[in-house]
Amino acid sequence: PRQNQNSEGAPIHHPPFGIQVVRFALPLLLLLALNLWGAKKNPQPIIEKPFTPLEAAKTMQVPKGFNVTLFAGEPDIKQPIGFCIDDRGRLWVAEANNYPDKKGGKKDRIIILEDTDGDGRHDKRIVFYDKLEYVSGIEVGFGGVWVMSIPNFYFIPDKDYDGVPDGKPIVLLDGFGTHANAHNIANGFAWGPDGWLYGTHGITNWSLLGKPGTPKAKRRRFEGGVWRYHPVRHVWEPFAIGTTNPWGIDWNEYGHAFVCNCVDPHLFHIIQGAHYEPARNRPTSRFAYERIPTIADHLHFTNTKTIRAGIGTPEEDAAGGGHVHSGTMIYLGDNWPAKYRGQVFMNNIHGRRINHDRLARNGSGYIATHAPDVMRAADPWFVGVTLAYGPDGGVYVSDWSDTGECHHTRNTQKHTGRIYKITYGKPKPWKGDIGKLNTAELVKLHGHPNDWHVRHARRVLQERATLAPGQTAGQAELIRVLTTHRDTARRLRALWTLHSTRELSAKRLAGLLRDESEHLRAWAIQLLCENKKPSERVRAVFESMARTDKSPLVRLYLASALQRLPVAQRVSVLKALLAHAEDSADQNLPLMYWYATEPVVAADKQTALQLLAACKIPKVRQFITRRMATGRDAGKKE
Repeated sequence: PRQNQNSEGAPIHHPPFGIQVVRFALPLLLLLALNLWGAKKNPQPIIEKPFTPLEAAKTMQVPKGFNVTLFAGEPDIKQPIGFCIDDRGRLWVAEANNYPDKKGGKKDRIIILEDTDGDGRHDKRIVFYDKLEYVSGIEVGFGGVWVMSIPNFYFIPDKDYDGVPDGKPIVLLDGFGTHANAHNIANGFAWGPDGWLYGTHGITNWSLLGKPGTPKAKRRRFEGGVWRYHPVRHVWEPFAIGTTNPWGIDWNEYGHAFVCNCVDPHLFHIIQGAHYEPARNRPTSRFAYERIPTIADHLHFTNTKTIRAGIGTPEEDAAGGGHVHSGTMIYLGDNWPAKYRGQVFMNNIHGRRINHDRLARNGSGYIATHAPDVMRAADPWFVGVTLAYGPDGGVYVSDWSDTGECHHTRNTQKHTGRIYKITYGKPKPWKGDIGKLNTAELVKLHGHPNDWHVRHARRVLQERATLAPGQTAGQAELIRVLTTHRDTARRLRALWTLHSTRELSAKRLAGLLRDESEHLRAWAIQLLCENKKPSERVRAVFESMARTDKSPLVRLYLASALQRLPVAQRVSVLKALLAHAEDSADQNLPLMYWYATEPVVAADKQTALQLLAACKIPKVRQFITRRMATGRDAGKKE
């Protein structure tokens, strides 16, 4: 028969049957042996069953005196990617039901959870909106809800916050990146002390931003970092560029911003106009040459070459749990013990815990040192995302609740999600509505020990000033606090509110450039340059401050502010800053000076030579020379 002949008709001699079996089976046996050996060397994780929501709360390990309660759990909540707290203390939760399918349709939604009887568990639930495409951030204010739902940034009106939208979502900006992976995207929102809405943004899905209909040539490219949007003037701008996938931003009592990074170095002090590690070949950072590193003096993971290798090991557990972090929170509440105030906390996803870093000033910036974790979850499905303290000082933490996320076995569960509340002792339940207080009551709240009340009061006053320009009720008391109070933090609170409500004259603000507090001088610089048009008289004071001010923090704010000025207006201040040889070893100043200097060098060779002659900081001298050699029209990325 043909099957026993070759192509030329010659007979085929088959080996004995036993030999055939060995030939067939030997490779399979070898492959099986290799797989068994590999499994022993790199065992696959066993998918454990989750704890029930109540059991997960009860088994969390917290310091003595702390308590964990379940605020909400499935089926009432699913896929909680982010949340915010409104003026009534209600939680507005963004549910990412589409994740990880960015083209999964409009299934994401926003729900409102309320604890009406003060027992620490929600008992009222409203579905606010359920037709979002890929939600990743939420905030409330100015008569509605601000939502990141890539590729769009929405405002959903709800003037009375009754949980029923007043109209369809309004697209404020579009073009947020969706082209790469599922999670490295624009995300979480927070109101800044200066009246802007801030957001964080991962690098992989870089964005081309603009209002709907803006042609590509006029759109702004943003490659990751921190950005902000003004809710009244509807202006978008980048604030800082870099990190890998920042997720969450918060401010300390001096208005200094911090973000944690979801992958690799976990914490950064965010400075306006800065470029941060890692480089990631960002085109808009091509002439940065070097980027500001993490402020943390430690890592929460052990294997820096293969970061996944240490997940779950005892060594990594002792270091802090893993390399992926989310949900930056600077605790400024009034429930936890005083030793936690002003410290930074973040969810550690692989470590199933909340990490705690102590912040300490160092030159113009900070150093963060590892402190004992404030919570460890026994539930194998715990994946913390968002942290926020509320009106009673207790801290809410959202739990994605999944079998795996971010660099370990992924088996996304669509039906799970929890929010827990961590308190010290039993705080007195808070009931109220900041939005219904009168102006005098809102101003009085600026002295509250819990900054949650201060921030909400400031935003409500800003909203009212927008609706009724020229309203001066409360201005006198805030100016009194600004000019006479002994506590710097209280003075800053008054300053930020006066600025955001447009009740602070340029003359009074300029007067703060001579204030005895470095923090007031620094913030006066930033606010005077917010519109990018400081007066000639103010610029002259900047030059004097650059020469004589002894505070490295003030010089840092000058370096940031210069980036907002035309190139020709920077030179005299730069010459004075670059003459500070003592700044050479500062962790921020040489690079921030360079970021302000680079466009000047690129624009004018003669001016570049003048700056080179004035410069006493070796790193900046090197960068000036390098940039001059590159020329104005550099064709390749550096």
